[in-house]
Amino acid sequence: MTAPAPAKKAYPGTRPEMTGASMRAHIGDEIVVRGTTTGVVARYGEVVGLHHPDGGPPYDVRWADDGRVTLYFPGPDAYVRHPAGGGHVQAQ
Repeated sequence: MTAPAPAKKAYPGTRPEMTGASMRAHIGDEIVVRGTTTGVVARYGEVVGLHHPDGGPPYDVRWADDGRVTLYFPGPDAYVRHPAGGGHVQAQ
């Protein structure tokens, strides 16, 4: 007899289309990179620049921990959190 496959863990405020390379973001959205091992904390940053009009990666992200802006290609451990106001600005 085989054990059933483990259920995928849902993280608050995420949907599958908002994670990894398939995510879409707008300027002002927050990028969250989850810690993948015990003791590693999540990293947060604000999207300050887009490179594609559809909001696809990569993004220019200002990281909350050090204020640096870097070009960020999200992996499967990242997701985007949209602000409650929803005031989005498109890439130019």
